[in-house]
Amino acid sequence: MSGAQAKAAVISGCVGVIAEVSKEALEKRHKQGWVVDVCFNLDDVIARIRHARQHKITTSIGYHGNIVHLWERLVYELDSTGDLLVDLGTDQTSCHNPFLGGYYPVQLTYEESREMMHSDPVRFKNLVQESLCRQIAAINRLTEKDKGMYFFDYGNAFLLESSRAGADVLKEGSSNSLGPQFRYPSYVQHIMGDIFSLGFGPFRWVCTSAEASDLECTDDIAASVLEDIINKGVTEKVKLQYDDNIRWIKEAGRHNMVVGSQARILYSDQTGRIAIALAFNDAVRTGKLKGPVVISRDHHDVSGTDSPFRETSNIYDGSTFCADMSVQNAIGDSFRGATWVALHNGGGVGWGEVTNGGFGLVLDGTNDADERAKCVLSWDVCNGVARRCWSGNANAKETIQQAMNSDPKLKVTLPNEVNDPDLLDRVLNDL
Repeated sequence: MSGAQAKAAVISGCVGVIAEVSKEALEKRHKQGWVVDVCFNLDDVIARIRHARQHKITTSIGYHGNIVHLWERLVYELDSTGDLLVDLGTDQTSCHNPFLGGYYPVQLTYEESREMMHSDPVRFKNLVQESLCRQIAAINRLTEKDKGMYFFDYGNAFLLESSRAGADVLKEGSSNSLGPQFRYPSYVQHIMGDIFSLGFGPFRWVCTSAEASDLECTDDIAASVLEDIINKGVTEKVKLQYDDNIRWIKEAGRHNMVVGSQARILYSDQTGRIAIALAFNDAVRTGKLKGPVVISRDHHDVSGTDSPFRETSNIYDGSTFCADMSVQNAIGDSFRGATWVALHNGGGVGWGEVTNGGFGLVLDGTNDADERAKCVLSWDVCNGVARRCWSGNANAKETIQQAMNSDPKLKVTLPNEVNDPDLLDRVLNDL
């Protein structure tokens, strides 16, 4: 299990419940402090959920068991008491690799699954698909009616594999001509896509001093920089993103998020990333920080990834299956001053499904590092925003126009909008 969701639930003021079939993984996350409580039976889980909801207690609960059993128990509680105990749901199993350890079927124990996936892969595949159908059936029941649970796909091919298993997950009237259309929204396509199009994505930094005090200092610097940007005036859409991330960065330190390197991640746009990087470099220059800071980002970002089933799934001009943006991103970063770049395959959704371009840039307090940061970060963000603008995204068009207004040297060809939605059909029918 990832620890991020449990921490996010607590920081957001929620009651988070995460199911994990591996006892070792669950106990590790609990020992590290990523999850508050651990439960080993569903009666205990339900009791803790009810208690936390009744007393408005923010917490996270790690359940050692299969997620299907948890969904089905929540259905039982709804049907027997009328209480919907879950408001928001998703699934983060690695369904891009469902038959080799990415998904554990409800019919087997964890140990049985690990043995059968190798000894009898055909039988194991059948059990996985049966389990997916059960899981979707429970989710469908919980999402019924206007006041039901809000469920979204995490971008991990869960809905895709469920549809392949024959689960009732397709949108009514869905046509396979454009690929399967699902009844539930996707985390990236329907939620993160518009945020990426504003230029916001996971900006990351590492304090090379390995001192916790340096990380605390960078947290303070980042929060202060974003607050200054808001005070100078931003659009309401951008302000909402900054507000969320200011809350996050102010909360991060006390939630003990560090495992290993003194590193942090923060969603920001081009303006924020450049301003934060310059402020970090100045802090290195003046001795406020004990050592250089390395800036980078996650591959799950505006520009660095071509992934038609996740990061670029909301690009609707037909280019979503092209793997060019990540290459342009890495090459562009390389000659704009990145310390290193990487171009690789498979991040997040599996080999053959995605290409990723990444970079690292050392902020060592020099004037040269200032110029490199400005050049690299402007390209690293604008490359993807321009691509999204060309595909017709209104947020991206507005964002790239603002970027051009701020930088007279930046010239991006803007798309010509077609106001007649039937034009293409008529043209093709005339051929």
